[in-house]
Amino acid sequence: MNTTPDTTGRPAPVSFAQALKFWFWLGCVSFGGPAGQIALMHEELVVRRRWISEKRYLHALHYCMLLPGPEAQKLATYTGWLMHGTRGGIAAGALFVLPSLVLLIVLSWAYTVWGQHPWGQALLWGLKPAVTALVLQAVHRMAKRTLKDRWLWALAAASLLGTLWGLPFPLIILSAAACGLFMARWSPVAPASHGSAPVHSNASAWLDDDTAQPAHTHYSHGRLIRALLLGTGLWAISLGGIALLLGTAHTLTHMGSFFTQAALLTFGGAYAVLPFVTQAAVVHYGWLTATQMMDGLALGETTPGPLIIVVAFVGFIGGHSQALLGNPLLGGIAAACVVTWFTFLPSFVFILAGGPLVEATRHMPSLAGPLQAITAAVIGVVLHLAGVFAYATWWPHGWQLLPDFSAIALTAVAAWLLIARQRNVMQVLGLCAVVGLVVQALH
Repeated sequence: MNTTPDTTGRPAPVSFAQALKFWFWLGCVSFGGPAGQIALMHEELVVRRRWISEKRYLHALHYCMLLPGPEAQKLATYTGWLMHGTRGGIAAGALFVLPSLVLLIVLSWAYTVWGQHPWGQALLWGLKPAVTALVLQAVHRMAKRTLKDRWLWALAAASLLGTLWGLPFPLIILSAAACGLFMARWSPVAPASHGSAPVHSNASAWLDDDTAQPAHTHYSHGRLIRALLLGTGLWAISLGGIALLLGTAHTLTHMGSFFTQAALLTFGGAYAVLPFVTQAAVVHYGWLTATQMMDGLALGETTPGPLIIVVAFVGFIGGHSQALLGNPLLGGIAAACVVTWFTFLPSFVFILAGGPLVEATRHMPSLAGPLQAITAAVIGVVLHLAGVFAYATWWPHGWQLLPDFSAIALTAVAAWLLIARQRNVMQVLGLCAVVGLVVQALH
C-alpha cells in the first residue's frame, strides 16, 4: 500500500488495487469528526504518500465545503475520482461509509436488546453529557474559524433567533447565502480554515499542479448532463421502486423522501442538519424519541466515518419499532440501508457530475462569502441543538423537577476536556462511559 519512493522524485502511479486498500483502511480508522478526517487525509494523501498536491487538495476541499453533504466523505470521493475516474470515486466514497454503517447497525441492534438494561442505561447516562459537550465543541470550532467580522456574529445570532421562532432550516440557509453574496461585494472574505493547518511541501506529487489533466477530468456539457441524468435516474428508480412495491404511505418510502431532502440541506456538516432530522424524525414521523436520538448520536460518535451516518440509527430504530417487512431486525437493517443510500447518493452525484467543472476552475477564486455566511448561520442552529440536548440531559424528567446536577457536572468536565484541553473524542467518551458505570455500581 505504500507507494512513496524517495522524498525528491515523483511517486509512482497508484494502481486501483492500491487505492482500494487505502480507502478501506481510511474508512476503518477515520475517527474524530470531519476536522480530524480532513486532517488525516491531508497527512496521508499530501504529506506522506504524495498522491495529490497541496493546491489540488485544498481546491477540492473548498469545493466540497460549498456543497451540501459530509465534507470528508465528498473529499474522499473527489480524490478517488481524480485518481481513477468514476469507479475510483464510487469506491472511495463507499468505503469511507461502509465500515461505519456495518458497525452502527450492530450497535443499533445491541441498543434495542440491552439499551433498557440498568447497565445499558448507566452507560448511556454517561455518554449523554459527552454528546452535549461534543455539540458545544462543534459550535466553538466553527465560531473560532468563521466569526471574523461583526456581520458574521450578527448572522449567527439571527440564525439562533430564527431557529427559536421556528423558521424553516432551508430558509435560514438560503438567506445566509444571499447575505454572504451581498457582503462579499463590500469586503473580501477569506476562505474558512478547516481542520489542521496545511503543511506545505516542495516535494512533487503523483497528481501535481503541473500534471497533465487526465481525460476523465475534462469538462463537457454532455458529460455533465449524462452524470446528472444517471444520478437522478438512480434516485427515481430507487424511491419509485420502494413506493411501487410497498406503497406511497409506507415508512420506507417516507424515509427515502425525507432523507433526500436532508441530504440536500447538510451545509456545514452533520451537526447542521441534525436539528432538521431530529425535528422530523421525532416530532413529525415519530420514528424514535428525543432520548433515543441522543443515544444514537452517542453511538455514532464512537464509530469511524462521517458523523451523519447517525441517520442509519434513526432508520434502524424506526424500522425495528414498526417491525417493517414483518420482522423487527430485518426491518431495522432494511431501513438503515435505505436511509444511508438516500443520504449519500446526492454527494456522489455532486462530485461525479461536477468534478470536471471544478477541475476547469482551479484558478478561479472560491465562493468564500456565501460559504462563511452559511457556516455562521449554521452556528446559530447548532447552538440551539446544544440547548435541546442539554435540556434532555440535565432535566430528563421535565423542568418541573430538580435538574440532574451530576449530569451537569459531567457535561462541564467533558466540555473542558474537549475545548480547553483538546482531548481526543474517544478518550472523553470512554471517560464519561466509565463514570456512568461507576455511578450505577455505587447505587
